Amino acid sequence: MSPAPLSATKLAGMIDHTLLTPEATHDDVAKLVGEAKEYGTWSVCVSPSMLPLDLDMGDVKLAAVCGFPSGKHTSAVKAAEAHDVIAAGADEVDMIINLGMVKEGRWEDVTADIAAVKQAVPDPKILKVIIESAVLTDDKIVRACKAAEGAGADFVKTSTGFHPKGGASVEAVKLMAATVGGRLGVKASGGIRDYETACAMVEAGATRLGVSSTAKILAGAPKE
Repeated sequence: MSPAPLSATKLAGMIDHTLLTPEATHDDVAKLVGEAKEYGTWSVCVSPSMLPLDLDMGDVKLAAVCGFPSGKHTSAVKAAEAHDVIAAGADEVDMIINLGMVKEGRWEDVTADIAAVKQAVPDPKILKVIIESAVLTDDKIVRACKAAEGAGADFVKTSTGFHPKGGASVEAVKLMAATVGGRLGVKASGGIRDYETACAMVEAGATRLGVSSTAKILAGAPKE
């Protein structure tokens, strides 16, 4: 039996309404927040230099990225950036791991890199770890998720949306969800631009969605 279709309200509550383009302005971010409040999304996700936001956020949470989009920053720089955005009002931080360390199989270093950022994102603040799943083999997806869990992260996340290899896939989300077993959240991000794709990611195990095409996605939902 197929799952019941997700309503626009329920789907919106899973969305990080995202604006991470390099040319984004403060006016663009103000518009983003207004849209998030209108749609009822979980959060907005923006670049660190956009913070603090002198805006009425309503019930919308604030997320910011860290070590974005390459992940090649030192752990100290990532931790400092995370500390800065938390101090500036962020509720959640989306960091990217060092993919070179992953490629080399340096799992202790990968875990330490994430743990350094987690120290700057104390509970109940949320740390999401971007593993850039389209770049990784299944084995490395599993190992990266385990490293994130071992470092105390709250979510694993598929993608930045900026890597030429691509963004989220149903297969990666399923594997990530199976690996973390409900102990961590799973955020699907990168290339999700319509309602059907968003629902497929949720069915695969995503508990959060990172999207910029929020209006288009929600317009595809059945009328409530």
